[in-house]
Amino acid sequence: MIACYTDRISARPGETVKIHATDEAAGSCSFVLERIGLNIEKVAEFSFPVGDHPTPDNADMYGCGWPVAGEFTIGEDWETGYYRILMTNSAGATSTHFVCVMAAKNGQRDIAIVLTTNTYMAYNYWGGANAYAHVGNLMTGKSSFEVAMDQAIGVQSAERPFPPMIIAAPDGSPRLINDRKRGFEEQPWASDMEFMRKHKCSPYDGSAGFINKWEHRFVEWAEKAGYELDYFTDYDLDAEDDILEAYKCALFVGHSEYWSGKERTQVEKFVDNGGNIAILSGNTCFWKVRWENDGKTMVNHKWRGHTAEPDADKETMTHLWTHETVGKSEAELTGLSFVFAGYHRLGMCVARGQAGYTIYRDKHWALEGTDLFYGDVIGDDIPLLGYESDGCRFTFGEDELPKAIPIVGVPENLEIIGLAPCAFGEEVGRGYDPIIPPEKLDVIANVIYGDSSAESQAKVLRGHAIMASFKRGKGEVFNSGTTEWAHGLASGDPFMDRITRNVIDRFTGKTAA
Repeated sequence: MIACYTDRISARPGETVKIHATDEAAGSCSFVLERIGLNIEKVAEFSFPVGDHPTPDNADMYGCGWPVAGEFTIGEDWETGYYRILMTNSAGATSTHFVCVMAAKNGQRDIAIVLTTNTYMAYNYWGGANAYAHVGNLMTGKSSFEVAMDQAIGVQSAERPFPPMIIAAPDGSPRLINDRKRGFEEQPWASDMEFMRKHKCSPYDGSAGFINKWEHRFVEWAEKAGYELDYFTDYDLDAEDDILEAYKCALFVGHSEYWSGKERTQVEKFVDNGGNIAILSGNTCFWKVRWENDGKTMVNHKWRGHTAEPDADKETMTHLWTHETVGKSEAELTGLSFVFAGYHRLGMCVARGQAGYTIYRDKHWALEGTDLFYGDVIGDDIPLLGYESDGCRFTFGEDELPKAIPIVGVPENLEIIGLAPCAFGEEVGRGYDPIIPPEKLDVIANVIYGDSSAESQAKVLRGHAIMASFKRGKGEVFNSGTTEWAHGLASGDPFMDRITRNVIDRFTGKTAA
């Protein structure tokens, strides 16, 4: 085994990062640091002797405890960004980690991108378990899927490596979407099973991470388009107040699922004071988490939040942001919620769906210059919709345009641009074994409708992905409503390109508000 992790996942120029590592060959290992963007730029290389250190029991909760192998200092001339740390031992075996180089405090640009590192942490199963299941037991057959899910952990250590397929997915890794519609009487499927078997993937490897995933694709597009970004992690917004204050626009891309209370407070303050956020993500701000131990421990009890810590108050407890014990729906900030949408083109979740948005509000500012009109469908050939999506309940006005129903935090002034059907899970008893089974429908039904009756649970299964915007305080929010927006940009689709430019240019003051 060869693996490494760092004492911190973000640092500014001039700050030092320590590397903890193990190598079963117990020899000298090289470490190459590369900035990953449109191009790969090598910035440093060094070597340290690394000993052979075991992974202790409960490393997933309490960390590996490996000694420091060496350290490096962020160069004053290093560009802000995501940096891969590639470790190689004498036998040629490799391991990958990362560090986010933040902008110098006095060097901000107009745009900040917040890497979804809380989501990386939630899915990290190094040592056995993550927030979803005991993945080690699941993959070795020691536990059934149901039992493995019951073995999920609510306390996760940042002092451990990441599984390779999360932190360094290979080129050509498949997306979490079925790229074609299900055929007549065809058995449902999800993702690329041949790839998963070949690479021994777990069900959780594709849902988080940077390299060859959503944020990487977006950064490639942004750099090619000429947009300059300053980088931060989720935890940076938890640890440092007003870190966004000097920016005009903040971006959340891909799968920004887990937010701490401090992070959310900071983003809300940013928008209310005149900042703008572009959410090019799905399932955004769904779970509330808490950081402890100076960023070394993430508490994330998910569905067990109100029972795992019965004495926690709504400020410290972890659960759904929409749960009654927290009472602060993410839709108040994002405009949309996963509870109103779900999955598209996965398993039996809208298995023959259009995988794109039908345009309704064609005169919306985000569509300026797109040549889009009422009823047009965009993104269906990408596909733009898949995996996870956010939405809202809506009705149609006399003008035949969808109008948001302001429940569970959805703002009344939300402007719905486009929509498409989604399913919160597969309906059981319809002749096919569920691949995406509905999860805790009783809890979600109670969140939306105030009761957990069978009728309300059935309604939860039906929803819509929504592309929308709204004004909040002195600022504005655009929400793409889908995890897959960055793949639309990567495809070269002119509609996605123009819409994204419209949003960023408006939010940075390059076009009139």
